[in-house]
Amino acid sequence: MSVNEKDVLHTIGQMTTAFHNGDIEGVMASYEDNAVVVFNPETPVSDPVSLREMFQQAFTLNPYFEYSGHEVFIAGDIAVHFAPWTMNGKAPDGTDIEQSGLSVAVLRRQPDGRWLMVIDDPHGQHLLNK
Repeated sequence: MSVNEKDVLHTIGQMTTAFHNGDIEGVMASYEDNAVVVFNPETPVSDPVSLREMFQQAFTLNPYFEYSGHEVFIAGDIAVHFAPWTMNGKAPDGTDIEQSGLSVAVLRRQPDGRWLMVIDDPHGQHLLNK
């Protein structure tokens, strides 16, 4: 695995850790300012205020994500990351929640060398489920 591929995975890992910790600043630091996140299939969100609200709402489930693998492909300053995931959490009423999917994320290398997400779609399998 190349240094750049490891750096992309580092960004994904930092975002996931921040998500597990309910750290909204850490989560948002993983994205470019105008990033698009698909919280629900076919419903992209790009407004930073709305993104914060959606992430904070997701924190209420106490979600824990695990990945069953990672693939990273890089072309110049653009990377694509694929990862099957499972999530376990609890609804506010105590009901167990289990979800799974295929994360597809596009990242861009920043001038300082960091990789930040530009597009994050954790529902990449959506079209296969129609």
